[in-house]
Amino acid sequence: MEHVDVVVIGAGAAGLMCALTAGARGRRVLVLDHANKVGKKILMSGGGRCNFTNLHSGPDNFLSANPHFAKSALSRYTPWHFIELVDRHRIAWHEKTLGQLFCDISSKLVVKMLLEECAAVGVEVRTHTAVESIEVGTPHRLRIAAGALTAESLVIATGGYSIPSLGATGFGFDFARSLGLDVLPTRAGLVPFTLSGKPLDQLAGLAGVAAECVARAGEGSFREAMLFTHRGLSGPAVLQVSSYWEPGQPVVFDLWPDADIAEDLATARAQRPRIALRTFLAERWTRSMAQRWCELWLPDRPLDSWPVPTWSASCRACTGGRCVRRAPRATARRR
Repeated sequence: MEHVDVVVIGAGAAGLMCALTAGARGRRVLVLDHANKVGKKILMSGGGRCNFTNLHSGPDNFLSANPHFAKSALSRYTPWHFIELVDRHRIAWHEKTLGQLFCDISSKLVVKMLLEECAAVGVEVRTHTAVESIEVGTPHRLRIAAGALTAESLVIATGGYSIPSLGATGFGFDFARSLGLDVLPTRAGLVPFTLSGKPLDQLAGLAGVAAECVARAGEGSFREAMLFTHRGLSGPAVLQVSSYWEPGQPVVFDLWPDADIAEDLATARAQRPRIALRTFLAERWTRSMAQRWCELWLPDRPLDSWPVPTWSASCRACTGGRCVRRAPRATARRR
C-alpha cells in the first residue's frame, strides 16, 4: 500500500497550486486526475491565452456566504504574487481592459509553469487515474485501479459541472454528500447566454461582433464588452452578469451607456440633419449592428426626415417601454 503525506484529487489550476504549495512545505504530494492531461480549463481560458489574474482583484469581486474568507485568502496571496511567479518563468503577458492579464503567446505556458513548479518540489502528477473509492479517516484510504493509497491529508479540487467535455464531473459534490455535508443547489455562473426563436433570429449575422454595454441582472451591474455569438450572447459583461441572473428574471443590456439614444438622435438631427440614421448609429456601434437596428426598429433615412417623437416611440418599442437606453430584452438561459 502506497503512502503519501497529501493526495490532491484534481489537476486543474486549484489542485496544482495546492500541490506545489504543500510540496514547498516539505510534504510528499501526489496529484490524481481522471483526465488525459492536466489543466484543461487553463488551456481553453481566455481564448487560449489564459486570463490568469486581474490587477484589481479584491474581496468585493467574489460571491460567498462568508465574505471574510475572501479577505483572508487575498491578503495571504495577492495577484502580484502570481504575477511574480509568471515573470520568474519569463512568460510574456499584457493587460487588457479593467486590469485583466493575459499571456501574450499561449495558455500552455501557464500549465507548463505549474508543472515545473510541482516537479521542483517533488510533486508527482498522475493522469488517467480515477479514484474509485475514498474512506475518510486517520489516515485516509483511497482505491485506484493500480491499488490502494493512504494519505494524512486529502484535498478535493475537482471543480464543478461547468464543462463536461473537458472532464468536469460532480465528483466533489457526490463526495461531500457521502459525508453527510449539506450541498446547496448548483447553478451556472460566469457563462454565456443562449437564445432561441425570434430573439436569436434577430441577431443572425452578428456573430463575432462586440459592443460596449452595461449589463444588469439582480444586484449585478457590469460595464464591459458584450459579444454576439451564433448561439446568443457572450463576452466579459455577459459572463459577469450571468452569476447574478436567476431564471425567469430580466437581464438588461444597455448598448448606449451614459446617454439617451433618443436625445442624442435629436441633437444630431439639429446639428447634422442630412446624416443617415445608420451612419449616426455606426459612429458608436459597428456598421453591422447599426444596419440590424435599422432593419428591426426604424428604416434608414436622413435624420431630418423623422420627427423626434418617432425616435422615442421606436426606442421604447425596442426596449419594451422601460428605458430608451436599453437593448431588446429576451428570455435567456445559461449555457
